This record gives sequence, C-alpha cells and structure tokens, in this order.
Amino acid sequence: MSKPLQAIRGMNDILPEQTPLWRYFEKTVADLLDGYGYRQIRMPIVEFTELFKRSIGEVTDIVEKEMYTFADRNGDSLTLRPEGTASCVRAVMQHSLAGGGQVQKLWYQGPMFRHERPQKGRYRQFHQIGVETFNLAGPDVDAELIVLTWRLWKKLGISEHVKLELNSLGTSATRTVYREALVEYLQGCYDELDEDSQRRVLSNPLRVLDSKNPDTQALLMDAPQLEDYLDENSQTHFAGLRARLDAAGVPYVINPRLVRGLDYYSETVFEWVTDQLGAQGTVCAGGRYDGLVEQMGGRATPAVGFAMGIERLILMLETLGKIPEALSRQVDVYFCAFGEASELAALNLAERLRDELPQLRLQVNAGAGSFKSQFKKADKSGALYALILGDNELESNTVAVKPLRTDAEQQSVAWDVLSEHLRNNLCDDAALN
Repeated sequence: MSKPLQAIRGMNDILPEQTPLWRYFEKTVADLLDGYGYRQIRMPIVEFTELFKRSIGEVTDIVEKEMYTFADRNGDSLTLRPEGTASCVRAVMQHSLAGGGQVQKLWYQGPMFRHERPQKGRYRQFHQIGVETFNLAGPDVDAELIVLTWRLWKKLGISEHVKLELNSLGTSATRTVYREALVEYLQGCYDELDEDSQRRVLSNPLRVLDSKNPDTQALLMDAPQLEDYLDENSQTHFAGLRARLDAAGVPYVINPRLVRGLDYYSETVFEWVTDQLGAQGTVCAGGRYDGLVEQMGGRATPAVGFAMGIERLILMLETLGKIPEALSRQVDVYFCAFGEASELAALNLAERLRDELPQLRLQVNAGAGSFKSQFKKADKSGALYALILGDNELESNTVAVKPLRTDAEQQSVAWDVLSEHLRNNLCDDAALN
C-alpha cells in the first residue's frame, strides 16, 4: 500500500477547533495596533535569497543552516522567508515608503520558515506578527513598542507570567571595539568553550554571550562587559528608554548578555520571556536596527521593531487557561425547523435576523432530522439558545426560544420582535458585545 499523505514534519494544520483562538488572538493584536496608529503591510512569502544573506548575515545560524532555499526555473536562488523584518525593509525601500524622512509605522503577520528540529513551541512553519517603524530615532518609539506589548499582555491576561529583558548593543562602531576585546578574551579560554561557541569566536562572537551552555556562561563571568564600551549617545538613548518605561509602569530587568540572533541589531534590544513554556521561553523580541536600510543599499534610516510568535502565545493562553469562554461555542443560536413549510420560514427568518443582528452567529439546521437529532446537534454546537419552528409555531407566527445552557424557561416569541428578544438576552450573555 502507498504511504498515507501527511503534512511535512514541523508544518502543522490548524484545525477548526483551534482557529477561534487564533482569530481571537490575531484580532486582539490588530485592534491594539490600529489604536496606536500602525498600518498593515503584506509581503510575499518567497524572496530572493540574497535579501536574507545581506540583512541577517551570512554567518548566522539562520542563513547557514535553517533556510528553505531552492532554485526556480529561471535559475534564481529563492528562499521561504525565515523572518519578516528583511522583507518589510525591502518593501519600504522598493516603494520609497520612507523617502524624504517619511515616518512609517507598519505591522504584518503570516508564516515564516526555518528548518529546525521540531519541538513544542518551535516549528518549521511558524507564524509571527511583526511591527516595524522607520525614521524615528529616539527612545520614545522604542518605549512605545514595549508599552503596547505590555498592554497586549494585560488584555490577554498573561502579564503576570512574562518578564521584560533589556540591553543596549550600542552603535556598530562601539560594538566593533567591544568585539575585539571579547574575541581576545574568548581566545584565551578557547579550549574550554562548547563547540558552538568555538565556531562563533571569529564569525559571530557576540552570540557566544547568548550561549545556553552553563560551563560557557560560567567562563563569561569575567568577560568584558558591553555596557563599558557604550558611547555617550548610546548611554543617553538607553537611559531615555528606561525612564519612559519607568514612567509607564512597565517592569523590566537589564540583561547584559542579551544580544539577539540577527546581525542587524544596534542600540536597544529586548525580549519578553516566560517560564510557562519550558525551553521555548521567548514569546516576543526585537530591537533597533538603524543601519539595516543602508546595509541593504538604501539611505541611512533609523528603524526599530519586534516580532511575536503566535504559536507560543497561543500555547501560553492554553496553558494558563486564558481562553475566553465564548470561544468554546461555534454559534450563539441554533435554528431547528420541522417540515418543509417550517424550513422555508426558518430560512427567511434567519436571513432577517442576520440583517438586524450582524454580529449574531446563527446556524440553521441542515439535513432535516427528528426533534431529538436536531437538538443533539444544537447542543453540540455550543449555542446558548435553540430556536424551534414547527407546525404550531408556524400557524401562530411565533418561534420557541429555548435556553440551552441555563434552567430558564422556554419562551414563545413573535417573529416581529425576535431580533429584539435575542439582542436583549445575548447582550446579557456578552455574545453580541
């Protein structure tokens, strides 16, 4: 027998019972970003490979080991995007969105692709929401990005379970001086470093600071500190960011070894981390990348942004039991009709209700069936109410409204006041709010 067709390992289906939570999360984020004046941009999933080599850095793990790269029929090297910032910068440059110092505050969402070992919270196809701003150089916009994520955590009910870590990487010039001092130190204890850190000593030494190996971390206790190499402007910028977070009441800790995994970061870097997801503790991260636009061939443009992993945040909501109760039901009202004439009337009434109550989730029974079978489907749908239309109701131009989740009595309601009756009762249940 042929092998059953299945999804690619690490690329998962999101099933109908899961999508309500995804839609709730995505809408919560979109509404929040709208409220802060950010506009959505949508970029292609596939880009020229050179884009990521030039932006992320050829000696990063992503470019060296994790990208899905292939040659198309024209012989061009193409890559499924491993992250969104490079694509967003490319789009901003291509369409001159930041020309003449024009400020842009953008956001995007969609799938990213990295060939990693799949595990809980880390997949080969994963989804991110990213936010990027251009032509804003001060710490005020850095603070705004962090404050709006803090507001998001409070909206989702998870603020007590995340921690903000901050650091400043300084400018590329100060980082070059620091890099030389760090390499000199690491070469002095090279044989004691773990294998990954040894590989990075010359190619990407700052990533050694982020090593998860406890022996390497112990060696780094006496390593040069990046904060000692920051110039006055970087120190002022970082102090301004901290002052604004203090004013907004956002708690944070300074992590001097936080460097992020991409070469393009400078000045501010930050991560929101949690202890609720095991090894995959970072749920949102970002920072400033003032040199990236110029590095990619454009004019020097200050920029800062972040990305959050949707799968990890969904998993966190599930782990903490922070799923709104309304998401557990498919519909608010289930319409049961018995007999041909009642089915025709139910169809007409249902469309009238949809006109008068646009937010109502109303399902009309399909496939006929006995009273018992229709009620079984109504209950399974999770609906709060069942509408019943049979010969008696048809004759009196009424509908029986039966509560399915409480012990309240069934009521007979005239057709012309049915929408008002549902509005009053469903608003009480927060279904139409």
